[in-house]
Amino acid sequence: MKKTIKGGFFIVLLIMLDQLTKLWAKTSLKGHPDITIIDNVFSLHYLENHGAAFGMLQNKQAFFLIMTSIILCGVVYAYYRLPDTPKYRPLEIVSLFITAGAIGNLIDRIAYGYVVDFLYFELIDFPVFNVADCYVTCSAFFLVLFVLFYYKDEDFAFLSRKEA
Repeated sequence: MKKTIKGGFFIVLLIMLDQLTKLWAKTSLKGHPDITIIDNVFSLHYLENHGAAFGMLQNKQAFFLIMTSIILCGVVYAYYRLPDTPKYRPLEIVSLFITAGAIGNLIDRIAYGYVVDFLYFELIDFPVFNVADCYVTCSAFFLVLFVLFYYKDEDFAFLSRKEA
């Protein structure tokens, strides 16, 4: 129960940060020139993204709502099954960030029909993204690292339906 309350509180904080940055982008960047942070490297550029992360699969809102719901169910299931021991803290943290990022972008899709993006790395012409995208992308990267190099197959026995 304690893990659930702390995790829920952390998710709410992360979602608030994401939504506040997007609100700022809508009010300060929409219809205005880009704000250069580092000349020719990084700027703040308002974009209404009707696709997935980094602009893929434009105008497939129903698909995104269904896929996000399925992924969220899987992440929440795994989170609740995680043993409450220090060994699994990295997976708990990754799960919380993935959940917050998915919900943050889901809120945009439901409220606006698009996701607000505003972070742009000009130097490499990287697609415009947002804070929630950072949560999901960085967490997915760390999840892969943990699964490949930190945990062993038997460390995931908790996911089986059998209760010990």
